[in-house]
Amino acid sequence: MNNLAVAEPVNEPEFDSMQMFTVGGLPDFKPGMNLAQHLIKALEEQGESLQQGDILVVAHKVVSKCEGAVVDVNDVTASEEAISLAKTVNKDPRKVQVIMDQSSRIVRSMKRPEQEEGILIAEHKLGFICANAAVDESNTDRPGQLITLPKDPDSSAVTLCKQLETHFSCRLGVVVSDTFGRPWRLGQTNVAIGLARVPAIQQMYGEGDAWGRELKVTAPAFADELAAASGLLMGKSGKCPAIIFRGLNWQASTSSAKQILRPIREDLFR
Repeated sequence: MNNLAVAEPVNEPEFDSMQMFTVGGLPDFKPGMNLAQHLIKALEEQGESLQQGDILVVAHKVVSKCEGAVVDVNDVTASEEAISLAKTVNKDPRKVQVIMDQSSRIVRSMKRPEQEEGILIAEHKLGFICANAAVDESNTDRPGQLITLPKDPDSSAVTLCKQLETHFSCRLGVVVSDTFGRPWRLGQTNVAIGLARVPAIQQMYGEGDAWGRELKVTAPAFADELAAASGLLMGKSGKCPAIIFRGLNWQASTSSAKQILRPIREDLFR
């Protein structure tokens, strides 16, 4: 996609504040279920209606489940390479095979003595560098099931956004999120892996700071900031995969989560 093609302002709040709230009462999603319809039903049941400029952040796992991006390890045959790599990190070779299938390359494999299971840092086929190519066992329906990223998270976000806009008759934004670790920092946080209308980055080059100094490198990762904030309410065990942000001042753009990826030429550690 083209880089940050800016369209019209979506929302210009009068106050320096915003709201964020969960969409409650959502079901356990299965392949083939319509995510937009269930979001609409849940919002209406809690007396809410989406408004102009609202942004929905939704965990990729519910998107993946609805789209059938789910693998049962019992259906996987591990290759010799996967079996060898699995020994290094003490993982199920079938899980390692799924990780490899989702990856363009394995960046690093490691297992510390105190760890029961090691880690594979992989570059996903979509370009994201993360643990285990984002293949995850949490929040699955049964043991042995693995959830992978949607085939095209940006397209998933756009489809969901259009369905919600049609129903609520307003301009919206959608962020599909996943939980990643961070280089040089402990813990995990949510990041954006799919976008509809929401700008990936807000370029502020040439603008002035509070003292009038020209900003030369400032470019807030707006989509990642939304995703990270959503984690405050989303949690891992609360079954709250959808968060609404209201009252933010933002401009719609032809955006993609790939715009957040640092170009290889700027990678100092490759």
